[in-house]
Amino acid sequence: MTLGLARVNTLVYGSAMTDRLTRSDWLQQGLRTLAAEGPNALKVGAMAAKLKVSRGSFYWHFRDIADFRAQLLRSWQESTTDQVIREIAGKAEPDRLKHLLKRAFVAEPGLDRAIRSWGAQDRTVAALVAAADAERIAYIATMLAAVGMDGRRARDRAAFLYWAYLGRAVVMDPGHASIPVSALEDIGTLFES
Repeated sequence: MTLGLARVNTLVYGSAMTDRLTRSDWLQQGLRTLAAEGPNALKVGAMAAKLKVSRGSFYWHFRDIADFRAQLLRSWQESTTDQVIREIAGKAEPDRLKHLLKRAFVAEPGLDRAIRSWGAQDRTVAALVAAADAERIAYIATMLAAVGMDGRRARDRAAFLYWAYLGRAVVMDPGHASIPVSALEDIGTLFES
């Protein structure tokens, strides 16, 4: 009699080890799960089933669910704040705000809604979200100051634009949740003057 041993971190039903998932694959699944189902759906078994792998794959990359959630939040910060700031910083000076508005207001708001909902239940998440908010507003204010706006006006306008971004995520009527890209360019010009 032969004993079959389960392979850790492989696709279910014995695919080769070259089909191994990465930490990034798990984090992307976590962000998708969070956006679609909320923080209570971040369960190892359910995510493993969606990825068609064993639970062992998860533990290959993360100590436990707390480690996963911490890395998931860092991944959110990187992809929705740090990476966006780097991308916008590479654009020509007079058009940075317009690029940011297009990127922000065209994106699907589900993940942002889910992160903020999670933050309403968890102080650690709330602190991370507050820090991201402060960094984003400060960056917008810096862009406005770079086109000649004084510091106080730049901070106030940056906060107002950010509030508009946040408010979009809670609009329930899809007809009022988006505007044409040309209107975003016009709004960017309005805030830069």
